[in-house]
Amino acid sequence: MLKLLYILLISAVIAYGSDKVEIYATSMQTHGDIVQASGEVAVVYKDYFLSANEAKYNKKTGELELFGHIRASHGDNYKILGKYAKLNIAEKERVFQPFFLLEKSSKVWISADDGCAKDKDIEIKSGIMSGCNPNNPLWKMEFSSSAYNTDTKWLSLYNTRIYIYDIPVFYTPYFGYSLNTTRRTGLLTPGLGISDKEGFYYEQPLYIAERNRWDLELKPQVRTNRGYGGYSTLRFVDSKISRGEFTAGYFKERKDYFYAEKLVNDTHYGFNFKYDNGNFINQWFGTDLEGQSALFVDIKNMNDVDYINLATNDTTKTATATQILSRINMFYNTDRNYYGAYFKYYKDLTKESNRDTLQKLPTFQYHYYLDTFLQDNLLYTLDIQSNNIYRDINKKVIQTNFDLPVTIQTSLFDEYVNVAYTAQLFAQHSSFSGNEEISSGAYNNGIFARNYNIFEASTQLTRAYKKQTHVMGITAKYTSAGSEYKNGFYEDNEVYCSDINNFGEPLCEFYNITNVDEKLELEFSQYLFDLDNKQILYHKLAQVINYKNSENAVGELENELEYFITQNINFYNNVFYNYDEHSFSKTFNKISYNAHGFNIALSHLYKDTFLKATPTYSPFTSYVTSSARYTYNEHYSYQIKFNYDLQTNQKKSSEIGFMYKKRCWDFGLRYLENNRPVLAQNNESSIYDRYLYFSIVLKPLMRAGSGTSNFAVRLPEALKGN
Repeated sequence: MLKLLYILLISAVIAYGSDKVEIYATSMQTHGDIVQASGEVAVVYKDYFLSANEAKYNKKTGELELFGHIRASHGDNYKILGKYAKLNIAEKERVFQPFFLLEKSSKVWISADDGCAKDKDIEIKSGIMSGCNPNNPLWKMEFSSSAYNTDTKWLSLYNTRIYIYDIPVFYTPYFGYSLNTTRRTGLLTPGLGISDKEGFYYEQPLYIAERNRWDLELKPQVRTNRGYGGYSTLRFVDSKISRGEFTAGYFKERKDYFYAEKLVNDTHYGFNFKYDNGNFINQWFGTDLEGQSALFVDIKNMNDVDYINLATNDTTKTATATQILSRINMFYNTDRNYYGAYFKYYKDLTKESNRDTLQKLPTFQYHYYLDTFLQDNLLYTLDIQSNNIYRDINKKVIQTNFDLPVTIQTSLFDEYVNVAYTAQLFAQHSSFSGNEEISSGAYNNGIFARNYNIFEASTQLTRAYKKQTHVMGITAKYTSAGSEYKNGFYEDNEVYCSDINNFGEPLCEFYNITNVDEKLELEFSQYLFDLDNKQILYHKLAQVINYKNSENAVGELENELEYFITQNINFYNNVFYNYDEHSFSKTFNKISYNAHGFNIALSHLYKDTFLKATPTYSPFTSYVTSSARYTYNEHYSYQIKFNYDLQTNQKKSSEIGFMYKKRCWDFGLRYLENNRPVLAQNNESSIYDRYLYFSIVLKPLMRAGSGTSNFAVRLPEALKGN
C-alpha cells in the first residue's frame, strides 16, 4: 500500500502543465531533487511507452534519464531501442544512445550512434537504414545525417551511399522517401538505361498529390544520343461514380539521330483521355431514372507509333499496334429496353494521312430484350442499329440495320426433345454521300430486305456413373431462304461484291450482305465431369450442309476439343476442314502444364483464307507462341518466351531471364528481343529491339514489377538477326 502511494506521488510531482510523465518501478529512492528508480522501470509519456532497467529523474531540470535495455513504443507506428535515453520534459526533447528505430508498417529500420527527437521530428546522426535483417542486411544505406517526421513519416537521408552486401553501388547527396503508404507529393524511383544508339536513358518521375480527388505524375526523360521529352498523367475522381485520366507526351529527336534513322517525324507527340461514369444521365441532367446509364470515353491521338515506343524503356510493356482506336460509348438500359450511342475513330499509324480511313461516327442502337408471349411459347426481340460510316475523302454511307427474330418453341416426348421455329426478318438501308477521287463504280442509295426461316430440334442427355458424369447434346438446325427485296446499291453490285475474290475492293467496302442458303447445321457436343464437378473433357463436332450451293455443298467441318489429361496437363484443339479445298482453313493447338513449379505453354495457329495472294496480302497465317516458367523455390524463378511467325520467317519476340527474391529485395536479369513497328521514310515497318534488363527492387523503397525497377541496356544493332 505504501509502495503504490509512493508511485502515485512521483507521477504527480513530475507533471508539467498538460504534460505528465508516469514512472513505475519495483524500487524508488529520492535524494533531494533526484528520483532514482530501478527494477522493471516503465515510463508513460503522452502516447509513448518506455521500459528500461534503471531511471533517474531530476525534478529541477525536468530531465529523465533511462539506462539499460531501453525500448520505446509510439502507438502502433514504430519502436526505438537503445542503451541510454534522456527525456527533457520541459523542452520536450528525447535523446537515445545508441539509436535504433523500427517503423512497423514498412519494416524499415534505422541504426545510429545517437538520435534526438523533439515533438514530431527525429534527428539522427551518421547511421544505417535498411529493410533487411539487421544482423546481415543484403542492402543498406549509410548516411552522414538523417531526419524523420513521425507525423508525415517522411525520411530524409544526406550523403547517402547504397551498398549491396558490403559493396558500394550508388551515391546521392540526398535521398528522400515516405514510409507512409498514403498518397503524397514527392519524387518516384527513376528509370535508367543505356544503348549504343540512344545513349544513356534517364527518367525522373515526379508525383504530385495535393488533393484526394486528383494526382499528377510528371515523367521527364532524356536519351543522350537521341533526344529529350516527357510524359505526364493526370488522374482524377470527380464523383463517387466517375473517374478519369489524361496522359500526354512529347519527344524531340536530335537532328543527327533523325537523319541517321531516316525517321518520318523529328517530333513525336500524342495524348490519351479516359473517363467512365456509372450513372451520367441522372448525375448530369438531374433526373431520377430507374434504369442504368453509363459513359465510357477512351480517346487517343498521336502523330506516329514512336509516341508509344518512347513512353517507357521497357518495350514489352507497350501496345505497339499499327492502328489505334478512339471511342466513346454511352447507353441507357432498363429491364426491357436498351439505348446506345457509340463513336469510333480509327487511325492507321502506317499511313502519313488518315483522310481515307473509315470511321463510325456515330452508331445508334436500340434493342428490345427477349420477351415472351402465349405462355412462354413465343419469343421475340428487336434490334435496330444506324451507322454513320464516314471519312474525309471518297464515298461515305449511313447504313441502318433492322433485325427482328420471332421464335415459337415447345418440348416433346416428356421434354426429351426441344423444337423451335424462328422467322428472321432483316433489312438494311444505305444512303451514300461524298465524291470519289477515282471512280470505282455505282453508289446509289438502296434498300435490302429479306426474311428466312430456321427450324431447330435439340436434345440433351445426362448420365451419372460411379466416378464421372457424362452430358451429351445433339442439335439440328435447318435454315431455308425466304423472300428478298433489293434496289439501288444492293441490286447494282450484288454479283460483283458477292464474289469472294473481290473482297477488299473499294466498291465493296460497304457491301456486307451475305447469302442465306438453304442449309442444315448439325452439332454434337459432350462433357465429362468428375465427382467434384470439375470438367475433364469438352468435345464438339459441327457440320454445315448446303443444299442449293453445289460448289460448297458441304461446309467446313469444325472439331473442338478441350481435354484435361491430368490435373496439371491441359490440351486444347480447334480445327476447321474445308472439303472443297481439301485442306484445313484453321488449326489451333495449345498444350499447357502447370505443376511442381513449372508453368509451360505451347501453341500454334494456322489459317488459310484461300484468297488470292497479292504483294501486300498473304492468305496464310502460321504463328507459334511458347512460354515456360520454373519456380525453383520461394527465392528463385526462371522464365523463357519465344514467339515466331512461320509464314514470314520472322521472330516476333523472345525472352529469357531469372528472378531472385528475398523479403527485402529482388534481383532479376532478362534478355529480350521485340519486333516493334516504326514509321520511317524507307518504308521499314518494324525493327528489332534487343535489351538486357537488370531488375533491382530494394523493398519497401521500390515496388516489384514497376518500370522504374528496371535498368535497361539496349544492345547494338550489329547483333541483329532472325
